[in-house]
Amino acid sequence: MTFPRFNLSKFENASGAQRKQLSASLDTICSETGFVILEGHGVREEMIEQQWSVINDFFDAPSNVKEKVKVPYSGYPYGWIGPDQEALAASKGELTPPDLKESFNGGPLFVPEKIQDRSAYDFCYQPTLWPDVSDFQDVWESYYAEMEKLAQRVMSAFAEALGLENSYFDSFIDHPISALRALHYPATKSSILQKQQRAGAHTDYGSLTILLPQEGTSGLQIKRGDEWIDVPAPKNCFVINIGDLMELWTGGRWVSTLHRVVAKPDQAARKSIAYFHQPNWDAVIKPMQGSDYAEVTSGPYLMSKFKSTNL
Repeated sequence: MTFPRFNLSKFENASGAQRKQLSASLDTICSETGFVILEGHGVREEMIEQQWSVINDFFDAPSNVKEKVKVPYSGYPYGWIGPDQEALAASKGELTPPDLKESFNGGPLFVPEKIQDRSAYDFCYQPTLWPDVSDFQDVWESYYAEMEKLAQRVMSAFAEALGLENSYFDSFIDHPISALRALHYPATKSSILQKQQRAGAHTDYGSLTILLPQEGTSGLQIKRGDEWIDVPAPKNCFVINIGDLMELWTGGRWVSTLHRVVAKPDQAARKSIAYFHQPNWDAVIKPMQGSDYAEVTSGPYLMSKFKSTNL
């Protein structure tokens, strides 16, 4: 298949019939594929390069640097999660060996004062454990803030694609509980356990994901029918995909697509950076149109999904 693309800046600068046509194309992509290559995003290349630099420094660091920021217990969201600690397919009820990866994870930059649910502070507003790597925290937080702005722009485009006012989602995402995750998939050995993947088959939990794959690498695949389709990793582009909450929000009109990072013998190492956009902790997500989808509250839904994948 020819993988779909969408140019965000072209859409934002369009008007009249052209804007409607671009909105319709985005609606089609989100309905049929749920994944799209995002062009015209406006994120400076220098910022992307800086983010890659500190992430490479962290994953290349000695083990004692990582151990100092290891999550203190299973289910703690932010810090280093080492190998054999996660199996994403468990979120879909499938038992598999641990995923072949390690990750560093960071949470929201600010803690709002109006959250009533104590479990929000015990989960998504826990502090990020910062590594002793030069410039890491400053670069990470700058990139996180840029992804938050980009997610707001994409959500505005989503609203128009659904025939809504472009501000429709604003009140649901004014203090999002999004997470930023850097992933390292080490080189694989000559043999792999049965059903083991670099990231087991799953759907993402929130509204959307903004993925920056390592340029020119392969391994991310989406499920279409009975076939697994490779997702390209072109230069200076992000990969956007619909999450479970957006599928629920649209009453199934848009699809949260099953995907994985496939493991094969003797693969080279691979990295990616994923921003998981999640509506406010207390945002109640219900279908915009009649459907069988039950409403959920954003934060508790995320917490239950995250904890289901920890080993």
